Amino acid sequence: MDHSGKVDQDDVVRARSILLASEPLRARDEVDAYRILARVSPASYLPPLSRALRGLSYDSSTGRKHPECLALCEEALAAARAVDPADPARAGVLYAALDACQRELYDLGRHTEGLAMHAEMLSMDRARDRAAGRPAVSGLHGWAAALSEAGRYAEAADAMTELVTVILPAGPDDGDLAWVLLDGIAALHDAGRPAEVLDAFEVLVGVQAAEPADHRGAVACRLHALIGYSLMLDTYGRGERAALVRQEALALLTELTATDEWRTWNSYQSSFWAVLLSLSGADSDRPSPDGHRPPTGAAPTHWPLGAKRRCFGSRHALREAVDALAGPAAADPDRHLAELVRLHRLLTVRSAVHWERHLLSGERVRSLFDEGVDLARRLSRHDPAEGTRALVRALIDRSTYHAAACRFGPALDDFRQALRCLGEGGRPAVRAASGG
Repeated sequence: MDHSGKVDQDDVVRARSILLASEPLRARDEVDAYRILARVSPASYLPPLSRALRGLSYDSSTGRKHPECLALCEEALAAARAVDPADPARAGVLYAALDACQRELYDLGRHTEGLAMHAEMLSMDRARDRAAGRPAVSGLHGWAAALSEAGRYAEAADAMTELVTVILPAGPDDGDLAWVLLDGIAALHDAGRPAEVLDAFEVLVGVQAAEPADHRGAVACRLHALIGYSLMLDTYGRGERAALVRQEALALLTELTATDEWRTWNSYQSSFWAVLLSLSGADSDRPSPDGHRPPTGAAPTHWPLGAKRRCFGSRHALREAVDALAGPAAADPDRHLAELVRLHRLLTVRSAVHWERHLLSGERVRSLFDEGVDLARRLSRHDPAEGTRALVRALIDRSTYHAAACRFGPALDDFRQALRCLGEGGRPAVRAASGG
């Protein structure tokens, strides 16, 4: 960006008049005015120019991007970099410009460039933390998610482990702890570190158990944590331990079913469930052709925009694939039924996560869980070994769906059916599993 050229004084006067006008400014006029004035007085006008360019690139009131969004973001970044390093406002202006630019790059599928800008933001976060004399972990959560989406799972796991180590001593009083633990579990799982995954899940269950008994949604979130823990134990071949945890979950679900005071739905609970559901479905969720997929332990509200578009936009193609496979699966179950069950579960998980804030009226989602159970029953009759595993998973999926919507009776029925399929009975044992 060149600010050394001469500027016509009439243009300067007009620009100042535009900014001083009493009527509301159009974003384009504001940017044009600051462009002129930044060439005359860079120290005064480069920071507001950068902010105005970001405002023009995306209209937050309508949710619409400018057709030249990336070019505007890049110009905003160039203006921010041109601010005098001695200016105390520079860091904030530069960070905001980097953030806007990297988000647009991610949205356009230019992940390598977006990640490079994200790394620069992390460096600024760490420098600010060190200057303030606090642990340099600001920005690690978002950085780990970006690494995870890029398939750099080991680095993502290291970043989340560093963050958990710092915030864990605060215990449940840190409102973000449960969410950080969920992200950490997902990163460790993706990185293939089973012992650390199970240790982290044990911590999550303990954190949820330590929540006050009257905390809205805390008991239901503890239920979801226990069920998620049992599924992960099964994944890593710890069947005996998983059975104990399931018995604890059964006892808690029985308690919830009998206690009317817990029948209050809230978005925190449903988001917690949705994250655990997406985590449990990650192994069957193959990356997109470009190698990227959503961060598996993050709430969808924190996914990059491009990841949301790819994940949720794929639901229509998945529905078509499921429908197309239905006929072949009926004609030749040996070849196609297991794949139909897998694809249908992927469709169900993505749809449920997409609609998690509409659980009470989500008939379209409920029907998917019902279809999943029916398909798994078919597979269990055709192939008892693989089909029973699929049926257990489908029943537990539907049970957690009902529980997230505070329909604890149907949730308990499904969970008991799953336990009977596993040969574990349907009566709760003493709740001692999460103690070690």
